[in-house]
Order: sequence, then C-alpha cells, then structure tokens
Amino acid sequence: MAAMQHKRRFRLLGLFLCLCLLLCSCAQQKEQPMTEPADQDYIKWIDFDIPEPVLTRALKLDVESVNSDCHVGWVELLSLWAARNGGSFEDCRPDDLQKLYDARVSGKTAEKLASNTKLYSYYTEAYGAVLGGMVGYYTEVRTDENGKLTTTECYGLRAFSPLAAGYHYTDYDDFGAARSYGYRRNHLGHDLLGSIGTPVVAVESGYIEHLGWNQYGGWRVGIRSLDGKRYYYYAHLRKNTPYADGLEEGQYVCAGEVIGYLGMTGYSVKENVNGINTPHLHFGLQIIFDQSQIDGWNQIWIDLYDLTHFLAQNRAPTRAGATAGKRVSTVYYLYPEQPD
Repeated sequence: MAAMQHKRRFRLLGLFLCLCLLLCSCAQQKEQPMTEPADQDYIKWIDFDIPEPVLTRALKLDVESVNSDCHVGWVELLSLWAARNGGSFEDCRPDDLQKLYDARVSGKTAEKLASNTKLYSYYTEAYGAVLGGMVGYYTEVRTDENGKLTTTECYGLRAFSPLAAGYHYTDYDDFGAARSYGYRRNHLGHDLLGSIGTPVVAVESGYIEHLGWNQYGGWRVGIRSLDGKRYYYYAHLRKNTPYADGLEEGQYVCAGEVIGYLGMTGYSVKENVNGINTPHLHFGLQIIFDQSQIDGWNQIWIDLYDLTHFLAQNRAPTRAGATAGKRVSTVYYLYPEQPD
C-alpha cells in the first residue's frame, strides 16, 4: 500500500508539472518572437509508469515492422497512447497498441491519431529520452569457452537486465519510498535483492562517468549513455572487489559487459564498509535534458520497476574467468555509434 501511495503522489505531481510546462510553453510562444528561443525550454519531469506487457508488445510491433514499408517505432506507439490518455496506461492492453499500429500502417499520421499534438510532442521527447537507446541496430558479439568471437548484425532490444543470467533476485516497487540515512529523502531508484557476488552488467553502452566510493551508495558506478541523455547508477557493490578488472573512469563499456558485483556497501563515510543490512543492487536511471539537471534541484529519476521486469527478458550470460571468483560476459552489444 505504501508503494502505491508513493506512486500516486508522484503521478499527481508529474501531471501537475506537465500541465505547468505546457502552459508556460504557450505563454512563451505568445510573448516571444518565434525566432527567439525560450529560456530553459527543456523537460523538467517525466511520469514514466508503463506496464511491462505494454512495453513488450510495443517492442514486438517495432521489430516486426522494421523492414516493412511503414516502420512504427515503439516510442511512437507509446507516445500516441499517452497523448490520447493523459499519460495513463492503467487501461492499456497490448491489443490497443495493435490498433494504433494498424491505423498508422493504413496511412493515418501520428499527429492525427494523437488528438493532442502538444502532448504527443512532449511524450515523444520524454519517452525517447528514457527508451531511445534500448532498441535499434547493433552487433551481437559472443565469446565461446575457447575465447573465439562471433559477430551477428541485429535489430531489436539491445539493452540488458542489470543482473546477469542465472542469478536469482527479488524486487518490489520501492520508488519514492522514504530513506533516512544522512537526511530524510525519497528513494530514487530500484533495489534488486540478491546474493553477494552476483555479476552486475551494463544495461546500455556508454562511458563511465563516476567510479569509486560514495557515502550513500558505497562502491558505485555511473555510466552515461552515448547520446548523453541517460545516466545509469549502480550502487552498493561488493566489498573488497566491487568492480570488474580494469574498470576506470572515462572508459567505454558495451551493453552486457560485466562492470561489477552485487554487495551491501555504503551508508558510511569510511570506505569499504558494509553499512547496508541486505545485499542488493541499487539500480537508478537519471534522465538529462539540460546540464543543470545533473546535480541541480530539478533532477529527473525514473521508476524502474516495470522497466526492470521488461529488461529481464534479456539477461547476459557469464562464464568463469581466468581468476577465481571472477566472471566475464559471454555476449555484449556494440552500437553503430561505438568509438573507433
């Protein structure tokens, strides 16, 4: 019940901020010439609450239509529904997306189907920021037990669950729950409870922006997506050996690569302390439209409960490495934007 109450509060706050954003946008357009850009004209809130079955259906339609005359992306389908229903997916069934898809294929434009073009534009940008790097073209790289590499060109889901395949974990929707260590605050991530040493993998390809100890997150890794809009935060990693060998700030990592190991560090000013009572991975996703949102008051963090369940369909397998107790990925994805 507490989790549901937190979600209702966040939904109401999100709808209020969205309305304010639209009203401010309209006022700015009236007051300023069209050629003059509005100050601080960027998204400041996203109420992302799309159920896993809806995400899965949208992905299926996206992949099935990629080689057709009318490719309908999953962000487009989700944005159309959100614009027509005020951002609520409570009554959305997977078949409802099929109807929107069929209408698009029949020749109807997205703007006509959306009913509200301003809301459609907002959700397209917002959902595109959250989901934009998760589906697309990629090269699948696999390594067999002898170290031989094979590559396959693919289109589809190219993001992974944050925990490797073969390792049990439990979770519940804890976004917005109260936290008291240090100061009272809301939990802006998703906890996955598992065993110490479970391999943690990069959900998406990107660059390591933060690495090391944090009083609240313990040993943690922060990875920024290639387009700069998503910041993935992995915290409370294992004591003594929290990271995969060779990990360092500024490094490029591929989706599916092992980056560290689940633990219970943190809640301590002193480094390398197990200040957490239950082993778990704190998994967070921050969305960034403007550089002021990185550390400012207007940060955007996403409720990852349903999205994590969606990503569970793609868990990276691992195998024992040369060093005892170490594990490495046997599959990872390279995006077209990969560095040379």
